[in-house]
Amino acid sequence: MNIQSIIEKMTLEEKAALCTGASAWSTTPIERLDVPEMIVSDGPHGVRRVPNVHEMASTSLPATCFPTASCLASTWDVDLIRHMGEALGEECIALNVDVLLGPGANMKRSPLGGRNFEYFSEDPYLAGEMAATIINGVQSKGVGTSLKHYAANNQEFQRFSISVEVDERTLREIYLPAFEKAVKQAQPWTVMCAYNKVNGTFASEHDYLLNKILKDEWGFKGLVVSDWGAVRDRVAALKGGLDWEMPGPQDRRVKEVVAAVESGNLDEAVLNESVRRILRIVFMAAKTPKEGEFDVEAHHALAQKVASEGMILLKNNGLLPLKDQQQIAVIGRSAENAHFQGGGSSHINPTKVTVPFNALKAQSEATEFTYAEGYPTDDSFRQDMIDKAVGLAQTADVAILYIALPTFKESEGYDRKDLDLTNQQIALIKAVSAVQPHTVVVLNNGAPVVMGDWIDGVAAVLEGWMMGQAGGGAIADVLYGKVNPSGKLAETFPARLTDTPPHLNWPGDAGHVRYGEGLFIGYRYYDAKEVPVQFPFGYGLSYTTFAYSNAQVSASSFKDTDGVTVSVDVTNTGKMAGKEIVQVYVHDKEAGLVRPFKELKGFAKVVLEPGETKTVSVDLDFRAFAYYHPEYSQWITEDGAFDLLIGASSADIRQTVTVNLESTLNLPCILDKESTIREWMADPRGKAVFGPHFAQMEAAAREMFHSDDNERYATEGSIGMDIMEMFSDMPLVSVLMFQKDALPVHPEDMVAGLLQQVHAA
Repeated sequence: MNIQSIIEKMTLEEKAALCTGASAWSTTPIERLDVPEMIVSDGPHGVRRVPNVHEMASTSLPATCFPTASCLASTWDVDLIRHMGEALGEECIALNVDVLLGPGANMKRSPLGGRNFEYFSEDPYLAGEMAATIINGVQSKGVGTSLKHYAANNQEFQRFSISVEVDERTLREIYLPAFEKAVKQAQPWTVMCAYNKVNGTFASEHDYLLNKILKDEWGFKGLVVSDWGAVRDRVAALKGGLDWEMPGPQDRRVKEVVAAVESGNLDEAVLNESVRRILRIVFMAAKTPKEGEFDVEAHHALAQKVASEGMILLKNNGLLPLKDQQQIAVIGRSAENAHFQGGGSSHINPTKVTVPFNALKAQSEATEFTYAEGYPTDDSFRQDMIDKAVGLAQTADVAILYIALPTFKESEGYDRKDLDLTNQQIALIKAVSAVQPHTVVVLNNGAPVVMGDWIDGVAAVLEGWMMGQAGGGAIADVLYGKVNPSGKLAETFPARLTDTPPHLNWPGDAGHVRYGEGLFIGYRYYDAKEVPVQFPFGYGLSYTTFAYSNAQVSASSFKDTDGVTVSVDVTNTGKMAGKEIVQVYVHDKEAGLVRPFKELKGFAKVVLEPGETKTVSVDLDFRAFAYYHPEYSQWITEDGAFDLLIGASSADIRQTVTVNLESTLNLPCILDKESTIREWMADPRGKAVFGPHFAQMEAAAREMFHSDDNERYATEGSIGMDIMEMFSDMPLVSVLMFQKDALPVHPEDMVAGLLQQVHAA
């Protein structure tokens, strides 16, 4: 298909119409030129295909509801997540969907974010790996994806209008890398812009984000689509890199674009580029026939597999796995009414749902199970429900509490007000565990909850997440040990809301939210502040144990362009087969700018039989050691030593290896007339030029201050700590001003001469 030929034949009105949706879920077809429509559908953990694309919110066709992103990321299993992506692609084909709107790769800046269940992690490396993997899985079937919501969409409060105020380095190191990794490793067919503004400019009009970074720098080849209703100014959005506005139809937008081209306000070449990108994806989609059926049972089984791999055993005093021939009190309405997905645009009409209570009963015919609802659907307090639950629990051998965070506390559209369960749920857990020490709490939620009020009184806690339609079976398998839990946290569980990184800058006001914590979100913050947490990033228990040994590297010294491979032996030291997630963090021992103490840069999931040992290897590339330097406007490495921290979680480092990196970068000189003495001395070229003047400045400073310690200063050959600290972070030109009468030229001219020498070097 010759796209350029089609563009040349299109009228201006047809071009403008193609850049606007024809319906809530489709592009505008151009029948005379054989340009078909393209149909998209909400995702990301299932296909929300409405029968009529002209209806926004009608009941969707049945599809598999897989676990949400919180659970997916907790698997740390890229192979499994790719299989899930392939299954989603198959369902798109069967349901006549060309592009699935997902995955979401935004950072979990705060656990209060209402849409956090749709996002993967607080860590950009892990989120990027998950996003790229699921995209590759879906698109391997000839179906597109829409990576969203680009960028810095981290809260629901004023999400349509709020301006995220974030510095360049934080944007580059925290909020963009997951998108960058997904684009470079998977090339999603589309990228969806966010609603919010970034530093005062709507994401839908953001030339820097959409054109300069996404398309030019990262090489994104697909189209940029708006989130539904995100466009304020259609012409500005086209100039800013937004190719396709949704939803449609919107005749007014079409006319605005036509008028802008005719008046000269919009270069038709800009419009043509968006048309080209849209046509390319439309014709890619048309290559895949949309028909047939998908294997409902196989996909349901896959959904259960994913759920079981993502569930996390947070506490276990030896009660789990459960044994046969017990009397078990099952308490909590989510045992009978599975809470397996979040509210909002991602809500899937499931093909079937496993009832957790039924799945539990199917595990053991020898066990007597009783049931109490425990808590209501609303936020009311019902002591009678608690009393009934306590009565059942105190006569049983074990009590299992199924506790789901209700939709009125967690959903798309609004942020959470706290990290607590409901008052009734807290009182229920405390009352039951007071009479039954063998109490297991099973949580169904999309984001962290605080547990300080009740966790000490229970024997075990299983984080089941929003576990998808088959999650009830996964919970039962884990509780009875048919599946050894292997999930690990992709986000920190804080002890208190007030401990969270953005607490003082959440959710913003007067139309702005300041990302004042900068680079330090999630475990980066808790490390830096030495704040205790309930459960650290990367944490998760197993029914077996693992030992780490013999950490090695492919080279103790290496160039940044070569990278390095770190390996470690992992042994299953328990009596049950299990899976361990090996995490590799990098610590820069000395850096030119402030860096987090450690950052995740690699991981691997390994399966081990009892007594078995396997060597796990992780490759670390240039970016594993680099940071973004805003003055150079690029990622840089620096010569020096790095610790490679190999652990079972961010707080459980088992092995450490130190390596030395040689940077191959030839960075431009960034010294200017405002550079400080410290900056002059830190820059090799600056030091070479400025060094000869430094001794003269020391002598002048000693004379100026007439210090009693002059003899000590002279002996040490130094200006002395007091004076050095006073001057080192002052601009050189300012320091010279104090000595201007003794200088042969004016300080400004002297600095200008030094800079000329530096830049000529």
